Amino acid sequence: MPQASSPIGVFDSGVGGLSVLRALLATMPHERFVYLADSANAPYGERGDAYVAARTHAITQYLCEQHHIKALVVACNTATAAAIHEVRSSHPNLPLVGLEPAIKPALAVTKTGHVGVIGTRGTLTSAKFGKLMTALAGQAHFVVQPCDGLAHAIERSVAQPVPAPGSAVSSTDTGALCERYLHAMGAFGTAPGQMDTLVLGCTHYIFAAHELRALVGPGVQFIETGEPVARQAWRLLEAAGLLHVPEHTDHGKPPAQPGATPSVQLLTTGPVAMLEAAAQRWLDLPASCCQSVQVP
Repeated sequence: MPQASSPIGVFDSGVGGLSVLRALLATMPHERFVYLADSANAPYGERGDAYVAARTHAITQYLCEQHHIKALVVACNTATAAAIHEVRSSHPNLPLVGLEPAIKPALAVTKTGHVGVIGTRGTLTSAKFGKLMTALAGQAHFVVQPCDGLAHAIERSVAQPVPAPGSAVSSTDTGALCERYLHAMGAFGTAPGQMDTLVLGCTHYIFAAHELRALVGPGVQFIETGEPVARQAWRLLEAAGLLHVPEHTDHGKPPAQPGATPSVQLLTTGPVAMLEAAAQRWLDLPASCCQSVQVP
């Protein structure tokens, strides 16, 4: 049986889920984490539901058997949509947190009532997302845009130089794709009829914030899911009595400031160099945290 000292598992189709891991580290700095990027099979967003569900089950089983995880964060909108209900059924005692595009938080902040949503085709055409949109029909005007290839382009971008603050949209594949898809959506801004809120419906997209910001301007709010997911994971672990909390820490709430160096193990089914570059660039973690694994 998992103990409070057991690690929390986190997985995504690639390195995009590191954005969720970053939020988890900030919220639960005393925990151990095992992150798995299924980069050999990415991107999930352009594969069928059956394939994504099979990979999700295989990775969940691997993390449970090989790393004895006490909870699982599915840091992938597409995997959540395709398989989380099945994973809940097959692992009823495993605290489980999934992702969905943050439509409800966007409704709380939009002033114009016009909200843009970008995500993978797999997420935005899923039955789960369709139900969410139906439930919120009439509460705002939504412009939904599948962004084929964008998550993969962001994966490849980790080896490229970080754009300078204030510089124009990059000429990389990431910048070109962001420009194509946002242009197709319509006008962004704070004037009536413009989209003043953009939901980043894929964990990768926050790592293209520079390119997106250059296109929509300073007044548009970005809504992503890392922090809400981290808070939900903390609540589930607290309810299950599985939080690893030092004696001097207040048990009534997550630590406000990280007070310890967490233990992080980063795994990938793809090239380890990509994960090493992403870990260093986005989380300031050393290459020694990373290794390549096989998950049949």
